[in-house]
Amino acid sequence: MTDMNLQATTPPVKPAPRPRPQVMRLTDAAAERVRQLTQRADAAIIGLRVGIKNGGCAGQSYTVEYAHDIRPSDEVVEDKGVKILVEPKAVLFLLGTEMDYKVDKMSAQFVFNNPNQISACGCGESVQLSPAKIDG
Repeated sequence: MTDMNLQATTPPVKPAPRPRPQVMRLTDAAAERVRQLTQRADAAIIGLRVGIKNGGCAGQSYTVEYAHDIRPSDEVVEDKGVKILVEPKAVLFLLGTEMDYKVDKMSAQFVFNNPNQISACGCGESVQLSPAKIDG
């Protein structure tokens, strides 16, 4: 057997898949609030589902709702002992986002510190996002 025969029968080696980046991370305050919500919910929930919808004066807004199950297309983020399920169409808009929970005199809400945010409206209810740029 010659070296040429060995090369012809040896399959090419595929590089190992690159680890996927975690879509979002949570602050301690956000994780604690998710924990409280899952414990107080009327029905069994496994975490919160986060997404983006079109609308508002800046064009888009974040959505947060109870997640009763994991859908096959959900991106599951486990951070600080809680689960966040990200809707598939929101993943590219949320890459690198930190989810926080802020309480002040007039409101208490989840806040998204998103590097993909281009602008926000004056009322704070909607944002303009661009998809994250992924290096090849």
